[in-house]
Amino acid sequence: MTDAHETGRLNRRHFLGSGTAIGVALAADGVAQAAPVRAPAIGALPMPATRDDLPLRATVEDPSRLLLDRSWRFHIGDIPMPEIRGHGWSYNSAKAGQAQGAAAMQYDDSDWSEVDLPHDWASTMPFEESANVSQGYRRRGFGWYRRALRLDPADRGRYLELQFGGIATNATIWFNGSIVAHNWSGYNSVYVDITDLARFGDDLNSIVVRVDAQTMEGWWYEGAGLYRHVWLAKRDATYIATDGIHADPRRAADGTWSVPVTATLGNIGKIPAEASIEVSLIDPDGRTITTQTAAARLPSLKPGSATLTIPVPAPLLWSIDAPTLYTLRTRLMRGGKPVDERTLRIGFRTLRFDAATGFHLNDRPLKIKGTCNHQDHAGVGVAVPDALWDWRLRRLKDLGCNAIRFAHSAIATEVLDACDRLGFLVMSENRNFNTSPDYMDQLEWLVRRDRNRPSVFMWSVFNEEPMQGTPAGYEMVRRMSVAVKALDDSRPVTAAMNSGMFAPVNVSQAVDVVGFNYQRDQYDRFHAANPTLPLTSSEDTSSFMTRGAWETDRAAHVMASYDEEPADWGSTHREGWKSVAERPFVAGTFVWTGFDYHGEPTPFEWPSAGSYFGIMDLCGFPKMAFYLHRAQWVDDVPLLDLMPHWNWPGREGQAIKVMALTNVESVRLMLNGGLIGEQKVDRYTMPSWQVPYAPGRLEAIGYRGGREVARSVVETTGAPVALRITPDRRAMAADGEDVQPCTIDAVDARGRHVPTANLDVTFAVSGGAIIGLGNGDPVSHEAEQGNRRRLFNGLAQVIVRAGGGGAGTVKLSASAAGLRPATSTVRRLATPARPSVAPARMTLTVQDWRQSPAATAKPSPDIVLADNDMNSWLYVRAGEIQPPQGSGRWTVLRAKLTPHRGTRERGGTIVFKDLVGRGEIWIDGKRAATKPDFAATTLRAAFPPGPGERIVTLLLESDGTVASGLGGLVFVED
Repeated sequence: MTDAHETGRLNRRHFLGSGTAIGVALAADGVAQAAPVRAPAIGALPMPATRDDLPLRATVEDPSRLLLDRSWRFHIGDIPMPEIRGHGWSYNSAKAGQAQGAAAMQYDDSDWSEVDLPHDWASTMPFEESANVSQGYRRRGFGWYRRALRLDPADRGRYLELQFGGIATNATIWFNGSIVAHNWSGYNSVYVDITDLARFGDDLNSIVVRVDAQTMEGWWYEGAGLYRHVWLAKRDATYIATDGIHADPRRAADGTWSVPVTATLGNIGKIPAEASIEVSLIDPDGRTITTQTAAARLPSLKPGSATLTIPVPAPLLWSIDAPTLYTLRTRLMRGGKPVDERTLRIGFRTLRFDAATGFHLNDRPLKIKGTCNHQDHAGVGVAVPDALWDWRLRRLKDLGCNAIRFAHSAIATEVLDACDRLGFLVMSENRNFNTSPDYMDQLEWLVRRDRNRPSVFMWSVFNEEPMQGTPAGYEMVRRMSVAVKALDDSRPVTAAMNSGMFAPVNVSQAVDVVGFNYQRDQYDRFHAANPTLPLTSSEDTSSFMTRGAWETDRAAHVMASYDEEPADWGSTHREGWKSVAERPFVAGTFVWTGFDYHGEPTPFEWPSAGSYFGIMDLCGFPKMAFYLHRAQWVDDVPLLDLMPHWNWPGREGQAIKVMALTNVESVRLMLNGGLIGEQKVDRYTMPSWQVPYAPGRLEAIGYRGGREVARSVVETTGAPVALRITPDRRAMAADGEDVQPCTIDAVDARGRHVPTANLDVTFAVSGGAIIGLGNGDPVSHEAEQGNRRRLFNGLAQVIVRAGGGGAGTVKLSASAAGLRPATSTVRRLATPARPSVAPARMTLTVQDWRQSPAATAKPSPDIVLADNDMNSWLYVRAGEIQPPQGSGRWTVLRAKLTPHRGTRERGGTIVFKDLVGRGEIWIDGKRAATKPDFAATTLRAAFPPGPGERIVTLLLESDGTVASGLGGLVFVED
């Protein structure tokens, strides 16, 4: 969105404090140069001026996939299955395709709401004190999703698969009235082969998902629903299996590189097939380096495989600073033509943990500067759009973070695509510590899915398990480690331990790298007792801060931001990093947490509904810890930030603690031109002063080698007079998916950010939609959707999704009582949407019929079939004419149905496609239509309104040469 004010760029960063929007950069000669800084500056993120580029889309590894996110029907709350009564109903309901209630193909979902995915219904629920504190005081409950799916007749004979990225939490999935999957975790993907059950053309398919979000896997906010993407894969009868390419580059002892490739293949054909794989390696500039082939024989309905190895001379290496990616394209070939294809992004790098010197990337020591993170964001819950994930990861890059532990579960593939691209190391963590088959399948799925990624550098099999110091825990980890190594022997296995590491038998003896959670006082003891075991801090710190607050008020659930309020089990940010940084044998840190998250509002309970641990708040706005870690973790650019703001009316003459967060050698502090003092910098503790408050200008000057290299200024501002909107980007893609966060703040008459503004703001948008709101206040109970949000300590966030439909603009406006409103506009660029499945409206199809034995005379339409008679009348399906039983030219066809609401209320039309034979149509004992000829014809008849179950009866006479019957579909139109 184009801001009303001008933007300015500094040498490499804006050196912003927490007071006003003033920045100073130094030219190459060291002379200070004023630079206009884009808002919101203070308390928001120190990042370059609003960007012009669009977010990169996730890597599409499977070009046969179509996005299946649009036009799902949704019902919140459970729908009990009907009580089945009577023998006939009992018999039929036990058969394939005969799901009952809301899972039935013909269930009337016309009054359900329509939603697009990703979708988290919990994020829309009200806060309730009686709800679970860990889940953020939001009830989750149950929900149902339904989706009609039309398949082209040309897809007949192809392999078809549904792919659910993630369902929170437990799920039952039906396809065309049959249960096709149960899922027991909210974090793993679900792949469903629907080939044998698929219907084509006008015979629509039904996808139904019942979600049980009452079930908890974690002690944090987990959301509810289909919160990741859903895909439909349509492949050739011979195909590459999902997650079926293993291509992890390896370096040999002599320094040469190669890419061993194994392709897992499938064949739904009736006979074995001869095929080959063709693998091409493409460099970062798009040049094909080499192409190799290998033959494969594919048995029918069993997995096959093909292997080859690609030598790669002197590849460019992937690293956190230069995340160089190569493309590996694998094609399945038959008869010289490609029939299936996968594209992966791979990186060449080496990993090594040393018990004495820590972690090494590409044979160079690298201190892990990591954060732990859950998967939710303000306004959207766990249904985080891809572009917002990209934004969150860029915030971590600005922090100097080089590693992420996605706690405590598998993350979406789109997030890992961004980690590969941006240069993050990822500790990939298993959710459930359980070696039963269901849960071992989840662990193996995680490894199989992510073992090609350069970003993934460790597998963590658990977090803080009570059995970690027992023989049982040891045996469990030993088995899990073996399962991991069978799929990937190139990455170490770890486990996040918070006790038990000194027990005679414990899990540290079954892992490659020992992870410590909050055991910094045990680093030296453990290393002395186990000098050959590599060690890392898998979780530490847990220090509380309320963003923008500088005085603790526990009664109001406010924690000061001076890094003096650690959890009982944790440490301050400064102490935690010092313990890791001073010990070469500790590979690094994963700070709890990079971002605040919903739920787990430790150290408080109601009314607090979100966490206080984050380096950034729930919106991604920095707390003091952001500037602290940035100054500790970034070396190449001089950084200097002053804390806190300088608006303290009524505190004149009282001492205010002032901190400088910096990586320079010394800092001089000035107030209104007078020297307060100068201090040498200890990057663990950081300089601080007690400064008697006087309104005006507080300025810090940073020095290296006696030369000024950085400045930071905070000023006392006036009252807020206007609002301001600052987007992340000046352009958005009109593809129906692109989103971006916009920062809202208030400014004084001189255009300076007012860090103490707390006022209600109303928003409006055109050319797009507001999908979420936030302000980072963990005590706020405001709705996270809608058009109103309060500024909290100066800031709020609006997440905007661009509309589709081609080029145009997205305009966001903000207004507040007594302030000048703000408007910001971005370009909406014509951008093709990703290939997706078109919406389809589920009509009531009358599919299942009973057909009487043949009769020589015209039968009565009132003929009765006994409820327990499963054999004298045939079961037939519309579109499949069955030859008559016995002699005679007359048959009766009967079906029972409950019309959809529109038909019940207003009536409709019943349509018989390709009805063969002469005869009559009866509805509820009344003749509705007559068919005078024998030829196949589409016949339409009025369907009268009325409640309850209805009976449709056909009396059909054949011409004696061709059997009569239902040659096509039968459906009811509202």
